Amino acid sequence: MSVQTNLPLAQGLYDPTREHDACGVAFVATLTGAGSHGVIAKALTALRNLDHRGASGSEPDSGDGAGILMQVPDTFLRANVAFEMPPVGQYAVGNAFLPQTDTQVAASKSTVERIARDEGLLVLGWRTVPTDPTSVGMTAQSVMPNFEQLFVSSPQGISGLALDRQVYAVRKRAERETDVYFSSLSSRTIVYKGMLTTGQLEPFYPELSDEKMTSTLALVHSRFSTNTFPSWPLAHPYRFISHNGEINTVQGNRNWMQARESMLTSPIIPGDMTRLFPICTRGGSDSASFDEVLELIHLGGRSLPHAVLMMIPEAWENHPDIDPARRAFYEFHSTLMEPWDGPANVCFTDGTIIGAVLDRNGLRPGRYWVTEDGLVVLASESGVLDFDPATIVRKGRLQPGHMFLVNTAAGRIIDDEEIKSELAAAEPYADWLAAGLVHLEGLPEREHIVHTHDSVARRQQTFGYTEEELRIILEPMARMGTEPIGSMGSDTPIAVLSNRPRSLFDYFQQLFAQVTNPPLDAIREEIVTSLSSHIGPEGNLLESTAGHCRQVVLPFPVIDNDELAKILHINADGTMPRFAGVRISGLYPVAGGGEALERRLSEIFNEVDAVIRQGKRFIVLSDRDSDAVKAPIPSLLLCAAVHHHLVRTKTRTIVSMLVEAGDVREVHHVALLIGYGAAAVNPYLAVESVEDLARRGLIEGISPERAMRNLVKSLGKGLLKVMSKMGVSTVASYRGAQIFEAIGLSQAMVDAYFTGTSSRLGGVGLDVLAEEVSARHAVAYPPSGISPAHRTLNVGGEYQWRREGEPHLFDPDTVFRLQHATRNKRFDIFRQYTAGVNDQSERLMTLRGLFTMRAGLRPAVPLDEVESAASIIKRFSTGAMSYGSISAEAHETLAIAMNRMGAKSNTGEGGEDPERYEVMPNGDSKRSAIKQVASGRFGVTSDYLVNSDDIQIKMAQGAKPGEGGQLPGYKVYPWIAKTRHSTPGVGLISPPPHHDIYSIEDLAQLIHDLKNANPLARIHVKLVSEIGVGTVAAGVAKAHADVVLI
Repeated sequence: MSVQTNLPLAQGLYDPTREHDACGVAFVATLTGAGSHGVIAKALTALRNLDHRGASGSEPDSGDGAGILMQVPDTFLRANVAFEMPPVGQYAVGNAFLPQTDTQVAASKSTVERIARDEGLLVLGWRTVPTDPTSVGMTAQSVMPNFEQLFVSSPQGISGLALDRQVYAVRKRAERETDVYFSSLSSRTIVYKGMLTTGQLEPFYPELSDEKMTSTLALVHSRFSTNTFPSWPLAHPYRFISHNGEINTVQGNRNWMQARESMLTSPIIPGDMTRLFPICTRGGSDSASFDEVLELIHLGGRSLPHAVLMMIPEAWENHPDIDPARRAFYEFHSTLMEPWDGPANVCFTDGTIIGAVLDRNGLRPGRYWVTEDGLVVLASESGVLDFDPATIVRKGRLQPGHMFLVNTAAGRIIDDEEIKSELAAAEPYADWLAAGLVHLEGLPEREHIVHTHDSVARRQQTFGYTEEELRIILEPMARMGTEPIGSMGSDTPIAVLSNRPRSLFDYFQQLFAQVTNPPLDAIREEIVTSLSSHIGPEGNLLESTAGHCRQVVLPFPVIDNDELAKILHINADGTMPRFAGVRISGLYPVAGGGEALERRLSEIFNEVDAVIRQGKRFIVLSDRDSDAVKAPIPSLLLCAAVHHHLVRTKTRTIVSMLVEAGDVREVHHVALLIGYGAAAVNPYLAVESVEDLARRGLIEGISPERAMRNLVKSLGKGLLKVMSKMGVSTVASYRGAQIFEAIGLSQAMVDAYFTGTSSRLGGVGLDVLAEEVSARHAVAYPPSGISPAHRTLNVGGEYQWRREGEPHLFDPDTVFRLQHATRNKRFDIFRQYTAGVNDQSERLMTLRGLFTMRAGLRPAVPLDEVESAASIIKRFSTGAMSYGSISAEAHETLAIAMNRMGAKSNTGEGGEDPERYEVMPNGDSKRSAIKQVASGRFGVTSDYLVNSDDIQIKMAQGAKPGEGGQLPGYKVYPWIAKTRHSTPGVGLISPPPHHDIYSIEDLAQLIHDLKNANPLARIHVKLVSEIGVGTVAAGVAKAHADVVLI
């Protein structure tokens, strides 16, 4: 188990990094300046009233976590220790979670005391924290630590924030060198928390009820974990924050933070910084990592609001009315750090100020009240405390990207506008930006090179292009400037099972948001998204100088050949040495196979290290100029390998990495390269391909220049859609975030080149990848030296069946057998159809085809003890196909057939005509037993809900998870519109998220509401399979769903 989390280590399909949590948060503060026990008591009452925002598993007295953060209660502590204490502020105190045995406790305390002495601090003593675990469940008790408080001071009498900087090193080292976890260690604040329910916190820590325990502020948190493994440290609050939400980009944020460590220096954090690394504790939660980075930035010299706004900036990029000074503040800090992106309500305090901020989308709730006697309350919902309405002088809702701040020392609330105006005026950010930033469009134009058709065709062969890809993917993008749209999923073999040489991109699947955080609605929420970013070397995160923003502004993450030439030759005249660029060749001797590929990657690592030492700051990883001897390394392997090498050597933030790739021709390819660290992608061969098509007149009415711009635009806009599926708003956050899983790659290769990526099945290594490269290369450079005369490119067959293409599960022969069997009522032909689809062992098409029955492990069961087929079939249900996507005849026939068998049909998300609720004269019923409730809520009425046996909440759909369903306008006939309660002829798009479900607690609320609408119906929640879906499903079960469908 991890010391910091108590979670099991990764095993089987379980991975502790896939744990999720969501929560309720609240704080109480007074503007009077006088601390009281009443503030703590009210905060604990608010916490108990957030009980429904927390959760427990099958053991109701083992909660997911609850806690409180408050000012150090000096009066109480002095009355309860046996040693002398310096004045308040000149000592630090913290609750330590110590091991369970006396021997381990003694050893750990001795080590902590030694570390404190090493750091120049005096250990005043330890105090045992009284606890009462009688109400706590056995699961929580089984891993319950011992609780003691450590008191330290500085012999020099240092106090406050300066003392906290010294004890910071003690805590970081103690957690690295011992098995002690400090919930806090500070001169200003203290945290009491644990694996408790909201009602258990106060009885468990009886001193929370002591009247001498006083504070002017208190922050509380109730945790809802998707899983039920016991973990005391994962309860909130952390040292500075309580967090309701999820950081979707945390993997990338941690990688970038690790890379920045080599540049961290601070004159005010004493000692060698390396002893504090890693800043982000391995195995910690997303909230814990956020808190650790926030703590570093704050202790490094910035105010807490300043640090919070660096990590969670408002949506400034496309805001037309934002104050220019504020825009400059955000843009300057975007050159220092990428946003920590995802739905979030972060409450924070340093012991004097206390506040909250919402993410740029406002996807978590926050409401506040101020009373006439100076009490301020903010919570994730209304009703946490009972107020006399006559005493409320101010109330409101926290807005997206806005901050609410209370200064208890000054006795005032500081408005969002004032906070940000003061921060924006603190430095001449606009002047620094004007002097430091270089805009791509302002760089001198470079000569445009036009390639011959033969040159383009030869390279298309090298990279495995097909006629189908030119026709179905590239030509529509070049013509319309949008990503082509197709219907249904893929029924070809996944890459690792295919007999054909497949692109490395095909071994990866995009992850998507479901339940614990929502996908973005990129159409309706376009203002909060941004594809612009800055490239160039970063500076020391703990400083702010004019030199930090000497970077190049990229308006788009996909660039054409001429734009890449601008960047590569930016210092051609010697006037911009800080931006010197270099091209690194990503070719290897193809005859050497996997060994040559691995050797070449090692050589490239050394080349990159060397050019960094020479002062190069733009590295272009290129697969151009392949020939009969040298083949291109797959651009994704090249990009990810170099990215992770630089992260490990902590030089990643010194350079920006651009990828010049011939194998990129789809949005998925661009998303992967950006997700594994590329600052920008130049799909040069795709650009040259559409230019060639336009020059040959194969894209009617489109000039070559327009074709190239349309392609770049469609790839960039497609990237935005992919980002939105995971709830990520900015490309700066998406870069390096690695929001993918690998299917069919060996763990050794993933660990070496795609570090941190999940690959649950194992699979192929560099040898097989090299074989696939070699197979493509042999088409362009045949060993005989003679190219095939009848065809330049392969025909394809990935998207549409072709005789020479990939096999399809539903090929013409299979479809013919199904149609022939049903039209002629031939059960023997139907058997042939099912055999062709089901017998996956003969031709490996799907992962499930790899499974076989393990016979002989247990005695056979007599058939007379097995349920009858008629009984088993009652548990069958149809897929959820909506009325509108299929005809009324098909929809009703499915319902009648399933009702005759006693099974269930599913309406899909298109509603159902109320006439179908009536039994037909012949006794049949067209009524679907399962009614679906999807994000568009089409056709959902009270009548619809009560006429169901099961109600299914569709959180995502299998064909395109993270996106909403679409019904084109020409399909919305008047009778379809009537059932869906919409307008005929107007296209219907289901939003990617349910706009009333932004967390697992919101889902629990909808489940509760639907159970009240129809108490007899079972409530389903439909999820889509991805890495970590098991932990999400566990959370859905804790939200009281009756059925989880994956």
